[in-house]
Amino acid sequence: MFTVNIFNETHKLNARTPVIKLLKDDGKRYVAVKVNNRLRELNFELSYDCDVIPLDLTSSDADKVYSTSMRYLIALAFHNLYPDYQIKISYAISRSIMVTVIEPKVIMDKAMLTAVKAEMERLVAADIPFEKTVLPKEEAYDYFMNSNQIDKAQTLQYRPEKICHFYKCGDYLNYMYGYMTPSTGYLKDFNMFMYDGHFILQYPRYEYGGKIPEFKDEPTLAKVLKRAHKWAKLCNADLIAKMNKCVEESAAVDFINLNETLHNDMLHELGGLIAEDIENIRLICIAGPSSSGKTTFSNRLKIELMSRGINPLRISLDMYYKDRADIPIDEYGEPDFEDINALDVELFNEQMQALIDGEEVELPDYRFENGRSGKGTPTKISADTPIIIEGIHALNDELSKSIPKHQKFKIYIAPQFQINIDYHNPISYTDIRLLRRIVRDKKFRGATAERTLEMWPSVRRGEFKWIYPYQEGCNYVYNSALTYELCVLKKYALPALHEVSADSPYFIMANRLIKFLKYFKELDEKWVPCNSLLREFIGGSCFAEVDE
Repeated sequence: MFTVNIFNETHKLNARTPVIKLLKDDGKRYVAVKVNNRLRELNFELSYDCDVIPLDLTSSDADKVYSTSMRYLIALAFHNLYPDYQIKISYAISRSIMVTVIEPKVIMDKAMLTAVKAEMERLVAADIPFEKTVLPKEEAYDYFMNSNQIDKAQTLQYRPEKICHFYKCGDYLNYMYGYMTPSTGYLKDFNMFMYDGHFILQYPRYEYGGKIPEFKDEPTLAKVLKRAHKWAKLCNADLIAKMNKCVEESAAVDFINLNETLHNDMLHELGGLIAEDIENIRLICIAGPSSSGKTTFSNRLKIELMSRGINPLRISLDMYYKDRADIPIDEYGEPDFEDINALDVELFNEQMQALIDGEEVELPDYRFENGRSGKGTPTKISADTPIIIEGIHALNDELSKSIPKHQKFKIYIAPQFQINIDYHNPISYTDIRLLRRIVRDKKFRGATAERTLEMWPSVRRGEFKWIYPYQEGCNYVYNSALTYELCVLKKYALPALHEVSADSPYFIMANRLIKFLKYFKELDEKWVPCNSLLREFIGGSCFAEVDE
Protein backbone atom coordinates (compact mmCIF):
# COMPACT_ATOMS: atom_id res chain seq x y z
CA MET A 1 0.00 0.00 0.00
CA PHE A 2 1.15 3.55 -0.76
CA THR A 3 -0.22 7.03 -0.14
CA VAL A 4 -1.00 9.69 -2.76
CA ASN A 5 -1.82 13.29 -1.81
CA ILE A 6 -3.75 15.21 -4.47
CA PHE A 7 -6.31 18.05 -4.32
CA ASN A 8 -5.87 18.16 -0.52
CA GLU A 9 -7.08 14.58 -0.42
CA THR A 10 -5.20 11.45 0.64
CA HIS A 11 -5.61 8.21 -1.27
CA LYS A 12 -4.47 4.82 0.00
CA LEU A 13 -3.70 2.65 -3.03
CA ASN A 14 -2.75 -1.01 -3.37
CA ALA A 15 -1.93 -1.21 -7.09
CA ARG A 16 -0.21 0.90 -9.75
CA THR A 17 -2.66 3.64 -10.69
CA PRO A 18 -2.49 6.15 -13.59
CA VAL A 19 -2.67 9.74 -12.33
CA ILE A 20 -5.52 10.48 -14.70
CA LYS A 21 -7.85 8.19 -12.72
CA LEU A 22 -7.49 10.44 -9.66
CA LEU A 23 -8.15 13.71 -11.48
CA LYS A 24 -11.89 13.42 -12.18
CA ASP A 25 -11.30 15.89 -15.00
CA ASP A 26 -13.97 15.38 -17.66
CA GLY A 27 -13.27 18.84 -19.08
CA LYS A 28 -9.61 18.01 -19.72
CA ARG A 29 -8.45 21.08 -17.83
CA TYR A 30 -5.22 19.52 -16.60
CA VAL A 31 -2.56 18.48 -19.11
CA ALA A 32 0.28 17.29 -16.84
CA VAL A 33 1.23 16.81 -13.18
CA LYS A 34 4.14 17.19 -10.83
CA VAL A 35 4.84 14.01 -8.87
CA ASN A 36 7.29 14.62 -6.03
CA ASN A 37 8.72 17.55 -8.00
CA ARG A 38 9.09 15.63 -11.25
CA LEU A 39 7.06 16.51 -14.34
CA ARG A 40 4.93 13.57 -15.38
CA GLU A 41 2.28 12.81 -17.98
CA LEU A 42 -1.29 12.14 -16.92
CA ASN A 43 -0.89 8.47 -17.86
CA PHE A 44 2.03 8.10 -15.46
CA GLU A 45 1.40 5.18 -13.12
CA LEU A 46 1.75 5.94 -9.41
CA SER A 47 3.31 3.20 -7.32
CA TYR A 48 4.91 4.94 -4.33
CA ASP A 49 4.19 7.56 -1.66
CA CYS A 50 3.94 10.92 -3.38
CA ASP A 51 2.48 14.39 -3.60
CA VAL A 52 0.74 15.11 -6.89
CA ILE A 53 0.13 18.64 -8.20
CA PRO A 54 -2.13 18.86 -11.30
CA LEU A 55 -0.99 21.46 -13.85
CA ASP A 56 -3.27 23.47 -16.11
CA LEU A 57 -2.29 25.92 -18.84
CA THR A 58 -1.39 28.67 -16.38
CA SER A 59 1.76 26.62 -15.67
CA SER A 60 4.81 27.03 -17.89
CA ASP A 61 5.48 23.29 -17.66
CA ALA A 62 1.94 22.44 -18.79
CA ASP A 63 2.24 25.06 -21.53
CA LYS A 64 5.18 23.15 -23.00
CA VAL A 65 3.32 19.80 -22.82
CA TYR A 66 0.43 21.38 -24.71
CA SER A 67 2.63 22.98 -27.38
CA THR A 68 4.56 19.72 -27.86
CA SER A 69 1.30 17.84 -28.38
CA MET A 70 0.02 20.55 -30.72
CA ARG A 71 3.09 20.17 -32.94
CA TYR A 72 2.43 16.43 -33.05
CA LEU A 73 -1.20 17.11 -34.00
CA ILE A 74 -0.35 19.29 -36.98
CA ALA A 75 2.34 16.84 -38.14
CA LEU A 76 -0.27 14.06 -37.90
CA ALA A 77 -2.80 16.10 -39.89
CA PHE A 78 -0.29 16.66 -42.70
CA HIS A 79 0.65 12.96 -42.61
CA ASN A 80 -2.99 12.00 -43.08
CA LEU A 81 -3.73 14.52 -45.84
CA TYR A 82 -0.41 15.05 -47.59
CA PRO A 83 1.81 12.07 -46.75
CA ASP A 84 4.42 13.02 -49.35
CA TYR A 85 4.96 16.54 -47.97
CA GLN A 86 7.52 17.40 -45.33
CA ILE A 87 6.78 20.34 -43.05
CA LYS A 88 9.02 22.49 -40.91
CA ILE A 89 7.72 24.03 -37.68
CA SER A 90 9.44 27.20 -36.47
CA TYR A 91 8.88 29.80 -33.78
CA ALA A 92 7.32 32.95 -35.20
CA ILE A 93 6.08 36.38 -34.20
CA SER A 94 3.44 37.08 -31.55
CA ARG A 95 4.13 33.94 -29.44
CA SER A 96 3.09 31.62 -32.28
CA ILE A 97 4.62 28.92 -34.45
CA MET A 98 4.91 28.90 -38.22
CA VAL A 99 4.30 25.85 -40.40
CA THR A 100 6.05 25.62 -43.76
CA VAL A 101 5.88 22.94 -46.45
CA ILE A 102 9.50 22.27 -47.39
CA GLU A 103 8.89 21.14 -50.99
CA PRO A 104 9.61 24.33 -52.96
CA LYS A 105 6.97 23.78 -55.66
CA VAL A 106 4.12 23.36 -53.17
CA ILE A 107 2.00 26.46 -52.64
CA MET A 108 0.39 26.78 -49.23
CA ASP A 109 -3.00 28.34 -49.84
CA LYS A 110 -6.37 28.78 -48.15
CA ALA A 111 -7.65 25.47 -49.52
CA MET A 112 -4.77 23.62 -47.85
CA LEU A 113 -5.29 25.62 -44.66
CA THR A 114 -8.98 24.75 -44.58
CA ALA A 115 -8.23 21.06 -45.11
CA VAL A 116 -5.50 20.86 -42.48
CA LYS A 117 -7.52 22.78 -39.90
CA ALA A 118 -10.55 20.55 -40.50
CA GLU A 119 -8.40 17.43 -40.09
CA MET A 120 -6.96 18.74 -36.84
CA GLU A 121 -10.46 19.45 -35.54
CA ARG A 122 -11.56 15.94 -36.59
CA LEU A 123 -8.63 14.39 -34.73
CA VAL A 124 -9.44 16.41 -31.62
CA ALA A 125 -13.10 15.39 -31.72
CA ALA A 126 -12.09 11.72 -32.14
CA ASP A 127 -10.03 11.95 -28.91
CA ILE A 128 -7.45 9.43 -30.14
CA PRO A 129 -4.93 8.30 -27.49
CA PHE A 130 -1.23 9.07 -27.77
CA GLU A 131 0.30 5.69 -26.98
CA LYS A 132 3.86 5.75 -25.68
CA THR A 133 6.25 3.13 -26.99
CA VAL A 134 9.98 2.45 -26.89
CA LEU A 135 12.31 1.34 -29.69
CA PRO A 136 16.04 0.62 -29.75
CA LYS A 137 17.90 3.48 -31.38
CA GLU A 138 18.89 1.35 -34.37
CA GLU A 139 15.27 0.38 -35.08
CA ALA A 140 14.14 3.99 -34.68
CA TYR A 141 16.82 5.06 -37.16
CA ASP A 142 15.63 2.48 -39.70
CA TYR A 143 12.01 3.54 -39.21
CA PHE A 144 12.79 7.19 -39.91
CA MET A 145 14.96 6.36 -42.92
CA ASN A 146 12.32 4.07 -44.42
CA SER A 147 9.59 6.69 -43.89
CA ASN A 148 11.71 9.42 -45.53
CA GLN A 149 12.18 11.37 -42.29
CA ILE A 150 15.89 11.80 -42.87
CA ASP A 151 16.14 14.79 -40.54
CA LYS A 152 14.94 12.72 -37.57
CA ALA A 153 17.24 9.81 -38.45
CA GLN A 154 20.26 12.11 -38.64
CA THR A 155 19.46 13.64 -35.24
CA LEU A 156 19.37 10.18 -33.63
CA GLN A 157 23.06 9.72 -34.44
CA TYR A 158 23.81 12.22 -31.68
CA ARG A 159 21.47 10.74 -29.09
CA PRO A 160 23.58 9.26 -26.26
CA GLU A 161 20.84 6.90 -25.02
CA LYS A 162 20.37 3.47 -26.64
CA ILE A 163 16.57 3.67 -26.73
CA CYS A 164 14.07 6.15 -28.18
CA HIS A 165 10.60 7.04 -26.99
CA PHE A 166 7.82 7.32 -29.54
CA TYR A 167 4.17 8.27 -29.47
CA LYS A 168 1.76 6.35 -31.64
CA CYS A 169 -1.55 7.79 -32.81
CA GLY A 170 -3.36 5.35 -35.08
CA ASP A 171 -0.70 4.13 -37.51
CA TYR A 172 1.45 7.27 -37.08
CA LEU A 173 4.68 7.32 -35.07
CA ASN A 174 6.57 10.44 -34.03
CA TYR A 175 8.58 11.89 -31.17
CA MET A 176 8.56 15.58 -30.25
CA TYR A 177 11.29 15.67 -27.57
CA GLY A 178 8.86 16.35 -24.77
CA TYR A 179 5.93 15.03 -22.75
CA MET A 180 2.48 14.72 -24.33
CA THR A 181 -1.16 14.97 -23.36
CA PRO A 182 -3.00 11.62 -23.03
CA SER A 183 -4.94 12.11 -26.27
CA THR A 184 -5.82 14.45 -29.12
CA GLY A 185 -9.00 15.51 -27.28
CA TYR A 186 -6.99 17.78 -24.97
CA LEU A 187 -5.99 20.06 -27.87
CA LYS A 188 -9.23 21.91 -28.44
CA ASP A 189 -7.81 25.44 -28.22
CA PHE A 190 -5.88 26.71 -31.22
CA ASN A 191 -6.07 29.24 -34.05
CA MET A 192 -4.57 28.78 -37.49
CA PHE A 193 -4.44 31.21 -40.41
CA MET A 194 -2.39 32.26 -43.42
CA TYR A 195 0.53 34.64 -42.96
CA ASP A 196 3.10 35.53 -45.62
CA GLY A 197 2.51 32.29 -47.53
CA HIS A 198 2.75 30.05 -44.46
CA PHE A 199 0.45 28.83 -41.68
CA ILE A 200 0.54 30.55 -38.32
CA LEU A 201 -0.57 28.36 -35.41
CA GLN A 202 -1.52 29.92 -32.09
CA TYR A 203 -2.18 28.03 -28.87
CA PRO A 204 -2.73 28.93 -25.18
CA ARG A 205 0.24 30.51 -23.40
CA TYR A 206 0.89 30.50 -19.68
CA GLU A 207 2.08 34.13 -19.88
CA TYR A 208 -1.51 35.03 -20.84
CA GLY A 209 -3.23 33.03 -18.13
CA GLY A 210 -3.65 29.92 -20.27
CA LYS A 211 -5.42 31.85 -23.04
CA ILE A 212 -4.50 32.30 -26.69
CA PRO A 213 -2.92 35.76 -26.98
CA GLU A 214 -4.21 38.28 -29.47
CA PHE A 215 -2.15 38.05 -32.65
CA LYS A 216 -0.12 41.19 -33.20
CA ASP A 217 1.51 41.66 -36.56
CA GLU A 218 5.18 42.48 -36.08
CA PRO A 219 6.51 43.14 -39.60
CA THR A 220 9.94 44.34 -38.51
CA LEU A 221 10.55 41.24 -36.42
CA ALA A 222 9.02 39.00 -39.10
CA LYS A 223 11.59 40.25 -41.62
CA VAL A 224 14.41 39.50 -39.18
CA LEU A 225 13.14 35.95 -38.62
CA LYS A 226 12.88 35.40 -42.38
CA ARG A 227 16.44 36.67 -42.78
CA ALA A 228 17.59 34.37 -39.95
CA HIS A 229 15.91 31.39 -41.64
CA LYS A 230 17.67 32.12 -44.93
CA TRP A 231 20.98 32.52 -43.13
CA ALA A 232 20.64 29.20 -41.29
CA LYS A 233 20.03 27.43 -44.60
CA LEU A 234 22.86 29.30 -46.29
CA CYS A 235 25.43 28.15 -43.73
CA ASN A 236 23.86 24.66 -43.62
CA ALA A 237 22.92 24.88 -39.95
CA ASP A 238 19.13 24.97 -39.74
CA LEU A 239 19.16 21.54 -38.03
CA ILE A 240 21.34 20.22 -35.21
CA ALA A 241 22.62 17.34 -37.35
CA LYS A 242 23.73 19.73 -40.09
CA MET A 243 25.48 22.00 -37.61
CA ASN A 244 27.23 19.07 -35.97
CA LYS A 245 28.56 18.09 -39.41
CA CYS A 246 30.07 21.56 -39.73
CA VAL A 247 31.80 21.08 -36.38
CA GLU A 248 32.95 17.53 -37.15
CA GLU A 249 34.38 18.06 -40.59
CA SER A 250 37.43 20.09 -39.57
CA ALA A 251 35.69 23.26 -40.70
CA ALA A 252 35.06 24.69 -37.24
CA VAL A 253 37.17 27.82 -37.80
CA ASP A 254 35.38 28.58 -41.05
CA PHE A 255 32.00 27.93 -39.43
CA ILE A 256 32.73 30.30 -36.53
CA ASN A 257 34.03 33.08 -38.76
CA LEU A 258 31.17 32.65 -41.20
CA ASN A 259 28.71 33.46 -38.41
CA GLU A 260 30.86 36.25 -36.98
CA THR A 261 30.87 37.79 -40.47
CA LEU A 262 27.09 38.06 -40.33
CA HIS A 263 27.40 40.15 -37.16
CA ASN A 264 30.02 42.32 -38.86
CA ASP A 265 27.77 42.80 -41.88
CA MET A 266 24.80 43.81 -39.71
CA LEU A 267 26.99 46.30 -37.82
CA HIS A 268 28.17 47.77 -41.12
CA GLU A 269 24.58 48.02 -42.36
CA LEU A 270 23.49 49.63 -39.10
CA GLY A 271 26.40 52.07 -39.12
CA GLY A 272 25.43 53.18 -42.60
CA LEU A 273 21.82 53.85 -41.58
CA ILE A 274 22.93 55.97 -38.64
CA ALA A 275 25.53 57.85 -40.70
CA GLU A 276 22.90 58.73 -43.32
CA ASP A 277 20.86 60.63 -40.73
CA ILE A 278 23.57 61.66 -38.29
CA GLU A 279 22.65 65.34 -38.61
CA ASN A 280 19.40 64.54 -36.78
CA ILE A 281 20.32 61.60 -34.55
CA ARG A 282 21.39 62.60 -31.05
CA LEU A 283 20.28 59.57 -29.02
CA ILE A 284 20.97 55.98 -30.07
CA CYS A 285 18.74 53.79 -27.89
CA ILE A 286 19.55 50.09 -27.42
CA ALA A 287 17.35 47.60 -25.57
CA GLY A 288 16.62 43.91 -25.59
CA PRO A 289 15.72 41.05 -23.27
CA SER A 290 18.16 39.53 -20.80
CA SER A 291 21.37 38.00 -22.20
CA SER A 292 20.93 39.44 -25.67
CA GLY A 293 24.51 40.71 -25.69
CA LYS A 294 23.73 44.41 -25.31
CA THR A 295 27.08 45.31 -23.70
CA THR A 296 29.32 43.85 -26.40
CA PHE A 297 27.00 45.11 -29.11
CA SER A 298 27.15 48.66 -27.73
CA ASN A 299 30.95 48.56 -27.74
CA ARG A 300 31.11 47.21 -31.27
CA LEU A 301 28.57 49.73 -32.54
CA LYS A 302 30.66 52.50 -31.03
CA ILE A 303 33.71 51.26 -32.94
CA GLU A 304 31.69 50.93 -36.16
CA LEU A 305 30.58 54.55 -35.83
CA MET A 306 34.10 55.70 -35.01
CA SER A 307 35.28 54.13 -38.27
CA ARG A 308 32.86 56.52 -40.00
CA GLY A 309 34.19 59.59 -38.19
CA ILE A 310 31.36 59.54 -35.62
CA ASN A 311 32.51 59.56 -31.98
CA PRO A 312 29.59 58.65 -29.73
CA LEU A 313 29.38 58.90 -25.96
CA ARG A 314 28.21 55.63 -24.37
CA ILE A 315 26.04 55.84 -21.24
CA SER A 316 24.50 52.99 -19.26
CA LEU A 317 21.05 53.53 -17.83
CA ASP A 318 22.24 51.71 -14.68
CA MET A 319 23.88 54.99 -13.72
CA TYR A 320 20.44 56.53 -13.20
CA TYR A 321 19.05 54.15 -10.59
CA LYS A 322 17.48 55.86 -7.62
CA ASP A 323 18.78 55.16 -4.12
CA ARG A 324 17.68 51.70 -3.03
CA ALA A 325 15.28 53.13 -0.47
CA ASP A 326 13.37 54.81 -3.31
CA ILE A 327 13.13 51.78 -5.60
CA PRO A 328 9.50 50.63 -6.21
CA ILE A 329 8.39 47.41 -4.53
CA ASP A 330 7.01 44.52 -6.61
CA GLU A 331 4.07 42.27 -5.76
CA TYR A 332 6.38 40.02 -3.74
CA GLY A 333 7.64 42.83 -1.53
CA GLU A 334 11.05 42.96 -3.22
CA PRO A 335 12.76 45.97 -4.82
CA ASP A 336 11.74 46.06 -8.50
CA PHE A 337 14.82 47.25 -10.37
CA GLU A 338 13.12 46.59 -13.71
CA ASP A 339 10.35 49.15 -13.13
CA ILE A 340 10.94 52.36 -15.09
CA ASN A 341 10.28 54.25 -11.86
CA ALA A 342 13.40 52.67 -10.40
CA LEU A 343 15.29 55.13 -12.61
CA ASP A 344 15.54 58.86 -12.02
CA VAL A 345 13.75 59.67 -15.28
CA GLU A 346 13.64 63.40 -14.63
CA LEU A 347 17.39 63.59 -14.03
CA PHE A 348 18.07 61.50 -17.12
CA ASN A 349 15.99 63.79 -19.34
CA GLU A 350 17.51 66.88 -17.79
CA GLN A 351 21.06 65.66 -18.37
CA MET A 352 20.48 64.28 -21.89
CA GLN A 353 18.93 67.56 -22.99
CA ALA A 354 21.75 69.51 -21.39
CA LEU A 355 24.40 67.39 -23.15
CA ILE A 356 22.65 67.80 -26.50
CA ASP A 357 22.54 71.57 -25.89
CA GLY A 358 26.30 71.60 -25.37
CA GLU A 359 26.30 72.03 -21.61
CA GLU A 360 28.55 70.23 -19.16
CA VAL A 361 26.86 67.82 -16.75
CA GLU A 362 28.05 65.65 -13.89
CA LEU A 363 26.82 62.15 -14.67
CA PRO A 364 25.66 60.10 -11.66
CA ASP A 365 27.66 57.13 -10.39
CA TYR A 366 25.37 54.42 -8.98
CA ARG A 367 27.02 51.91 -6.65
CA PHE A 368 25.20 48.58 -6.44
CA GLU A 369 27.19 47.53 -3.39
CA ASN A 370 25.52 50.17 -1.22
CA GLY A 371 22.50 51.00 -3.38
CA ARG A 372 23.24 54.69 -3.51
CA SER A 373 23.93 57.17 -6.27
CA GLY A 374 26.92 59.49 -6.07
CA LYS A 375 28.58 62.13 -8.21
CA GLY A 376 30.39 61.00 -11.31
CA THR A 377 32.55 62.52 -14.02
CA PRO A 378 31.85 65.97 -15.48
CA THR A 379 30.96 65.40 -19.13
CA LYS A 380 30.48 67.60 -22.19
CA ILE A 381 30.05 66.63 -25.82
CA SER A 382 30.26 68.41 -29.16
CA ALA A 383 27.30 69.14 -31.38
CA ASP A 384 28.07 66.17 -33.66
CA THR A 385 28.42 63.56 -30.87
CA PRO A 386 25.50 61.12 -30.57
CA ILE A 387 24.82 59.49 -27.20
CA ILE A 388 24.46 55.71 -27.01
CA ILE A 389 22.18 54.61 -24.18
CA GLU A 390 21.71 50.94 -23.34
CA GLY A 391 19.26 49.43 -20.88
CA ILE A 392 15.90 47.78 -20.35
CA HIS A 393 13.88 50.97 -20.93
CA ALA A 394 15.91 52.52 -23.74
CA LEU A 395 13.14 52.07 -26.35
CA ASN A 396 10.42 53.49 -24.09
CA ASP A 397 9.72 57.09 -25.09
CA GLU A 398 8.66 57.80 -21.52
CA LEU A 399 12.31 57.48 -20.51
CA SER A 400 13.53 60.09 -23.01
CA LYS A 401 10.38 62.17 -23.29
CA SER A 402 12.28 65.47 -23.53
CA ILE A 403 14.10 64.38 -26.69
CA PRO A 404 12.21 64.79 -29.99
CA LYS A 405 11.45 61.49 -31.69
CA HIS A 406 13.31 62.39 -34.88
CA GLN A 407 16.50 62.74 -32.81
CA LYS A 408 16.26 59.13 -31.57
CA PHE A 409 17.45 56.02 -33.38
CA LYS A 410 16.06 52.88 -31.71
CA ILE A 411 17.72 49.46 -31.87
CA TYR A 412 16.16 46.27 -30.57
CA ILE A 413 18.64 43.46 -29.96
CA ALA A 414 17.85 39.79 -29.30
CA PRO A 415 19.02 36.38 -30.53
CA GLN A 416 16.54 35.27 -33.19
CA PHE A 417 17.51 31.66 -33.87
CA GLN A 418 16.03 29.56 -36.64
CA ILE A 419 17.50 26.19 -35.68
CA ASN A 420 15.59 22.97 -35.06
CA ILE A 421 16.34 19.63 -33.45
CA ASP A 422 14.52 18.24 -36.49
CA TYR A 423 11.89 19.71 -38.79
CA HIS A 424 9.09 19.27 -36.22
CA ASN A 425 11.00 20.50 -33.16
CA PRO A 426 12.26 24.09 -33.03
CA ILE A 427 14.61 25.32 -30.33
CA SER A 428 13.31 28.25 -28.30
CA TYR A 429 15.42 31.38 -28.47
CA THR A 430 14.26 32.16 -24.95
CA ASP A 431 15.94 28.94 -23.82
CA ILE A 432 19.14 29.99 -25.58
CA ARG A 433 19.14 33.30 -23.72
CA LEU A 434 18.60 31.39 -20.49
CA LEU A 435 21.61 29.16 -21.26
CA ARG A 436 23.71 32.25 -21.97
CA ARG A 437 22.70 33.70 -18.63
CA ILE A 438 23.37 30.47 -16.73
CA VAL A 439 26.89 30.36 -18.15
CA ARG A 440 27.56 34.05 -17.52
CA ASP A 441 26.14 34.06 -13.99
CA LYS A 442 28.20 31.03 -13.07
CA LYS A 443 31.44 32.37 -14.54
CA PHE A 444 31.29 36.03 -13.54
CA ARG A 445 28.85 36.27 -10.63
CA GLY A 446 29.43 33.01 -8.78
CA ALA A 447 25.74 32.14 -9.10
CA THR A 448 24.59 28.55 -9.45
CA ALA A 449 22.33 27.46 -12.28
CA GLU A 450 19.61 26.97 -9.68
CA ARG A 451 19.85 30.62 -8.65
CA THR A 452 19.61 31.76 -12.28
CA LEU A 453 16.61 29.50 -12.87
CA GLU A 454 15.00 30.89 -9.73
CA MET A 455 15.31 34.46 -11.01
CA TRP A 456 14.26 33.68 -14.57
CA PRO A 457 10.43 33.93 -14.12
CA SER A 458 10.85 37.41 -12.65
CA VAL A 459 13.15 38.39 -15.50
CA ARG A 460 10.59 37.16 -18.01
CA ARG A 461 7.78 39.11 -16.35
CA GLY A 462 9.90 42.24 -16.67
CA GLU A 463 10.55 41.56 -20.34
CA PHE A 464 6.86 41.19 -21.12
CA LYS A 465 6.07 44.40 -19.28
CA TRP A 466 8.98 46.67 -20.20
CA ILE A 467 10.67 45.39 -23.38
CA TYR A 468 8.44 43.48 -25.78
CA PRO A 469 5.75 46.20 -26.03
CA TYR A 470 8.36 48.55 -27.54
CA GLN A 471 10.28 46.24 -29.89
CA GLU A 472 8.21 46.82 -33.02
CA GLY A 473 8.59 50.60 -33.02
CA CYS A 474 12.35 50.51 -33.49
CA ASN A 475 14.51 51.56 -36.44
CA TYR A 476 16.59 48.38 -36.56
CA VAL A 477 16.44 44.84 -35.14
CA TYR A 478 19.88 43.36 -34.52
CA ASN A 479 19.89 39.56 -34.46
CA SER A 480 22.52 38.70 -31.85
CA ALA A 481 22.32 34.94 -32.45
CA LEU A 482 25.50 33.10 -33.36
CA THR A 483 24.45 29.84 -34.97
CA TYR A 484 27.41 27.94 -33.53
CA GLU A 485 27.11 29.18 -29.96
CA LEU A 486 25.31 26.23 -28.38
CA CYS A 487 28.23 24.03 -29.40
CA VAL A 488 30.44 26.30 -27.26
CA LEU A 489 28.01 26.98 -24.41
CA LYS A 490 27.40 23.24 -23.90
CA LYS A 491 30.80 22.81 -22.23
CA TYR A 492 29.82 25.26 -19.48
CA ALA A 493 26.05 24.86 -19.32
CA LEU A 494 25.75 21.08 -18.96
CA PRO A 495 27.88 20.76 -15.78
CA ALA A 496 26.04 23.71 -14.22
CA LEU A 497 22.64 22.21 -15.03
CA HIS A 498 23.64 18.79 -13.70
CA GLU A 499 24.34 20.46 -10.33
CA VAL A 500 20.61 21.16 -9.92
CA SER A 501 19.43 18.43 -7.58
CA ALA A 502 16.39 16.26 -8.23
CA ASP A 503 14.58 17.74 -5.21
CA SER A 504 15.06 21.32 -6.43
CA PRO A 505 11.91 23.16 -7.57
CA TYR A 506 13.92 24.07 -10.70
CA PHE A 507 14.94 20.53 -11.61
CA ILE A 508 12.22 20.32 -14.28
CA MET A 509 13.58 23.38 -16.08
CA ALA A 510 17.17 22.15 -15.80
CA ASN A 511 16.27 18.70 -17.08
CA ARG A 512 14.41 20.14 -20.08
CA LEU A 513 17.45 22.19 -21.10
CA ILE A 514 19.75 19.19 -20.73
CA LYS A 515 17.52 17.10 -22.99
CA PHE A 516 18.16 19.17 -26.13
CA LEU A 517 21.61 20.53 -25.27
CA LYS A 518 23.09 17.02 -25.17
CA TYR A 519 22.56 16.64 -28.93
CA PHE A 520 25.11 19.34 -29.81
CA LYS A 521 28.73 18.51 -30.54
CA GLU A 522 31.16 20.56 -28.46
CA LEU A 523 33.21 23.22 -30.22
CA ASP A 524 36.54 24.51 -28.92
CA GLU A 525 36.18 28.11 -27.84
CA LYS A 526 39.78 28.99 -28.72
CA TRP A 527 38.66 30.00 -32.21
CA VAL A 528 36.00 32.43 -30.95
CA PRO A 529 37.25 36.01 -31.62
CA CYS A 530 37.93 38.19 -28.58
CA ASN A 531 35.40 40.79 -29.78
CA SER A 532 32.68 38.18 -30.37
CA LEU A 533 29.37 38.79 -28.67
CA LEU A 534 29.65 35.25 -27.28
CA ARG A 535 32.69 36.30 -25.24
CA GLU A 536 30.35 38.35 -23.05
CA PHE A 537 29.10 35.04 -21.65
CA ILE A 538 32.05 32.63 -21.79
CA GLY A 539 34.81 35.14 -20.94
CA GLY A 540 37.86 36.38 -22.79
CA SER A 541 36.24 39.51 -24.20
CA CYS A 542 38.57 42.32 -25.25
CA PHE A 543 35.89 44.70 -23.93
CA ALA A 544 35.93 43.27 -20.39
CA GLU A 545 38.20 45.91 -18.84
CA VAL A 546 36.40 48.70 -20.69
CA ASP A 547 33.12 47.75 -19.00
CA GLU A 548 34.46 47.27 -15.48
